[in-house]
Amino acid sequence: MLGRAILIAGSGLLPGHALADTLVALHTMRARTIVAPADVGLQPGEMAGALTGPEDAIGLETRGVIYAGRPIRARDLGQPAIVERNQIIPLLFSRGSLEIRTEGRALDRAGIGETIRVMNAASKTVVSATLGADGTAHVAP
Repeated sequence: MLGRAILIAGSGLLPGHALADTLVALHTMRARTIVAPADVGLQPGEMAGALTGPEDAIGLETRGVIYAGRPIRARDLGQPAIVERNQIIPLLFSRGSLEIRTEGRALDRAGIGETIRVMNAASKTVVSATLGADGTAHVAP
C-alpha cells in the first residue's frame, strides 16, 4: 500500500515547481545606456532580485556598468535622466494656495519621479525635491 501511495503521488497529483527565466545582458553595457531589445535576453533559471522579462528593462537607463551574461536587477536600472548635474532647473514649493517658484542648480542627475538635491539659486540652501516630467523639481512641504 505504501508503495502505491508513493506511485500515485509521483504521478503528478502534487504540483511541481516551475522555474522562471532570468534577464541577462547580451553584451557589456556602459553606465547611462538606454536599454534596447537587442541588449537583453532570457536565461533559464531563477536568481533572487533579477528581473524576469525584457519589458521590465527596455527603455530604462543603466546606473552602472552591466557585464555580458550577468543578471540584470531592478537596482541596476533607473528612469532615463532628463536633468544633468549643475543644470539650472525650475524649483517649485506649493502648499494649499501658496506657491513659490524660483530657480535652482541640480546637484545630481535624475529621471522623472526620482529624488534630486537642488541648491536654491537665491539662498544657496540645498533641498530635496521630486523631479516632474517637465523637469521641475517639486519640493515637498
